[in-house]
Amino acid sequence: MNKTRGRVTLPSEGNFLNETKELMERWGADAIRDSDGTKLDDDIKQLDAKIYTTYFVARGHNDFAENRIEECQQLYLMSMFNTAVSETVEIDFMKGYFTEQVQPDYIHDPKKYWEVIDRTTGEIVEPDNWEVDEENNCVRVKKAIPWHEYTVSFLVFAIWDPTHMYNHITNNWGDKPHDIPFDVRGPQSNEYMRSFLTQWLRDNPDTDVVRFTTFFYHFTLVFNNLGKEKFVDWFGYGASVSVAALDAFEKEKGYRLRPEDIVDQGYYNTSFRVPTPAFLDYMDFIQKFVAEEAKKLVDLVHESGKEAMMFLGDNWIGTEPYGKYFEKIGLDAVVGSVGGGATLRMIADIPHVRYTEGRFLPYFFPDTFYDGNNPVLEANENWLTARRAILRNPVDRIGYGGYLSLAYKFPEFVAYIEKVTDEFREIYDTIKGVKPYSGLKVAILNSWGKLRTWQTHMVAHALWYKQIYSYLGVLESLSGAAVDVSFISFDDVISDGVPEDVDVIINAGDEGTAFSGGEYWKNEKLVSAIRSWIYNGGGFIGIGEPTACQHEGHYFQLATALGVDKELGFSLSIDKYFVQPVKEHFISADTTTFDFGESMKNIYALTEHTEIIEYSNGEIHLSAHPFGAGRTVYIAGLPYSEENSRLLMRALYYAANKEADFKKWHADNIYCEVHAYPSIRKMAIVNNSMEEQTTVVYDGEGKSKTVTLVPSEIRWEAFPNEG
Repeated sequence: MNKTRGRVTLPSEGNFLNETKELMERWGADAIRDSDGTKLDDDIKQLDAKIYTTYFVARGHNDFAENRIEECQQLYLMSMFNTAVSETVEIDFMKGYFTEQVQPDYIHDPKKYWEVIDRTTGEIVEPDNWEVDEENNCVRVKKAIPWHEYTVSFLVFAIWDPTHMYNHITNNWGDKPHDIPFDVRGPQSNEYMRSFLTQWLRDNPDTDVVRFTTFFYHFTLVFNNLGKEKFVDWFGYGASVSVAALDAFEKEKGYRLRPEDIVDQGYYNTSFRVPTPAFLDYMDFIQKFVAEEAKKLVDLVHESGKEAMMFLGDNWIGTEPYGKYFEKIGLDAVVGSVGGGATLRMIADIPHVRYTEGRFLPYFFPDTFYDGNNPVLEANENWLTARRAILRNPVDRIGYGGYLSLAYKFPEFVAYIEKVTDEFREIYDTIKGVKPYSGLKVAILNSWGKLRTWQTHMVAHALWYKQIYSYLGVLESLSGAAVDVSFISFDDVISDGVPEDVDVIINAGDEGTAFSGGEYWKNEKLVSAIRSWIYNGGGFIGIGEPTACQHEGHYFQLATALGVDKELGFSLSIDKYFVQPVKEHFISADTTTFDFGESMKNIYALTEHTEIIEYSNGEIHLSAHPFGAGRTVYIAGLPYSEENSRLLMRALYYAANKEADFKKWHADNIYCEVHAYPSIRKMAIVNNSMEEQTTVVYDGEGKSKTVTLVPSEIRWEAFPNEG
């Protein structure tokens, strides 16, 4: 077998030189990295490879941080809800939190920076009516209204970095000191971060790439009193809050934030919440600050002749790779963890860097690499789901992380990754920079738009949750589909209308979330603009509770266009006669078993013009409807699967009125796909399953042939001769 080399990053560790050299050869690695908890020996650093060194800007410097509690990072937290049974209520506000991670901030005046709220009325309790008992971490509320609920929003210092804490617990690091995160807004911390990096760059001449992990503020990850995760939001800005930030925000924006603007009734502005103007202002404020300060560090790295790489994780808050300030940082590269196709595209599509890198799973940690487990299964699934997206837009490099010594004990895993790395290089060398065939332009419409490109419906990166898999499946399907995908916000449509090149808009999510839209759908400019666009030939797909907001006789504000609405009980007195499904439909032609995930209940047809495609249990789960010259499709939910990916593609072509184009560069077997690259006259016929598949393949001219693919095969073929 002819081995290829390059575009692969290998994790290594101390006392593992010979094995590292062996795997470098087998995997064709041209870069070596350390990981959290590992260090590279000098002899490893002398190997013929680029050396990545993990660099923590604001953690791992306990000699500096431990005596400067006033410049530690901070968070706003909210206490549990406390019911008043008399006119006095005592609130143990630290109840449920982990005191090894956070401790109350009594340095700054609680009367100025904390807030007690009557959660029954939403009113702020005047500071004169509550007192803080510092010894017992308790707030005593006077003149409380019996049977009302009260909470305290309070500031804490973060005294243990949450990623270090997670790794500490997972790997049983015992008495290893806890990394204390400091806040670079503090004058001493800001000076320290620059001077330490300057010296570090001198002390690490063998480092080629400084892998910032990441910059200043960790995503929101707070642990409970048992040392387990209490809440986690990969997009959370909670750890960027501080007294210094609050004061600077007031000076820059002209008004003062309330604690409630951050704790948000205990939801902490999760990305599922429709963002408030104040929180959007705060995000903008943090992003601008992070970009300015990060640029100073990147400039130092460049002056030393090294490259600057950012890890899209851990302390990434404020960087927002699709935001308006990211380009100013001047990074060379971004690396991120790949959980599947959507996360692969999230990394690969990032602008303003020279290269991107995906860290594939599994991580070489003992929670996966243990006797009796087969890590090949996870690696295979991870590769096949990500490969679809790579064939649309490849990252420039792939790699792994963790303890190489653990992975080395699993020879089948080592052999499998050897095949993966060769296949990746083959794909990259063939299509990087080549525009793939796209039959349609699809726009995902939500509150976040471009800022959160490929990031909708994620909580802890791309982990599975009951409430999101029916929607995240849409992005996963699209990540490797032959369509161009863009992300637009409701504000974009209100101010500029629908982009002219869009064929189909998708609005997917539960009612009231940032993804469905909530109160946005009361905006007549938004509703009118989209109705007009559909009526004049546009396609619209609603999934779950699209455009949902009870208002003026509709729950779905585009109900008339969609041809369906949801019964909330208000219209039970109105008979619903339209229940007969069509015998067959273009959208469901490849579907044998419907899977709508968590699905939706009580969806009903409004008129006889609604094309009911799937009707069961007295409700509609899949339908289509004409609206003027345009078409709409309703789907109750769409978890990721090969069958659902095909259903979505058919729905897109139907909504766009382009069914005739559906079989251009197409495989009729749902487990196979065709990726075409017209400018180089090549196509990849891909088996996305772990079993042999036979499929009819259609080229761009409508000609077909039958091919058989071995499990997971990717077969490259030249276009047929013209004429």
